[in-house]
Amino acid sequence: MPIIGDDIKAQLGATITHRALTELFKKRGVKLDRTYQLNTGGNTDFLNMLNRTRLASKKESKTEAVQAVTAERLEEDNIHVGPSDYVPWQKDNKVAFIRMEGKLFGGVPMNLELRLSVEDSPNSAGVAIDAIRCCKLALDKGKGGILHWPSAFFMKHPPQQYSDEEAYQMTEVFIGG
Repeated sequence: MPIIGDDIKAQLGATITHRALTELFKKRGVKLDRTYQLNTGGNTDFLNMLNRTRLASKKESKTEAVQAVTAERLEEDNIHVGPSDYVPWQKDNKVAFIRMEGKLFGGVPMNLELRLSVEDSPNSAGVAIDAIRCCKLALDKGKGGILHWPSAFFMKHPPQQYSDEEAYQMTEVFIGG
């Protein structure tokens, strides 16, 4: 049985955006000192995370997704990534706030703040369909077990992390055969 995993990187969600910005900081030589991602929503995913034991695994997968692309790992006190609260009237709308603080050339401080608002379910639906298609391809090829490349491309906390570009290229190779 092919396995890809769970906790999808949405089509254009908070974590994939946070990862892209973190990789941009690294590529442009900006030293990332600290960052957070705070998410609110009103769907059942956010409602379920009011149970703090369920929140722990979600926070870990989102944090590791960002930590995996930092130039150097941030201390635990300098990174907070995760669902923050359930706001019933938001319904399926997810609002994410990302803040990144760092230093430019010469130690000049800088910060970036971003607000992202998306309909949560449709934002993940296309990615879920693509993951299912990759599982079907694997079945057709007689392959089972963890599909490392699609897992790295579609999921936040795969068994092995790659940059999003590497994961994309490897998934294209997987699809192409």
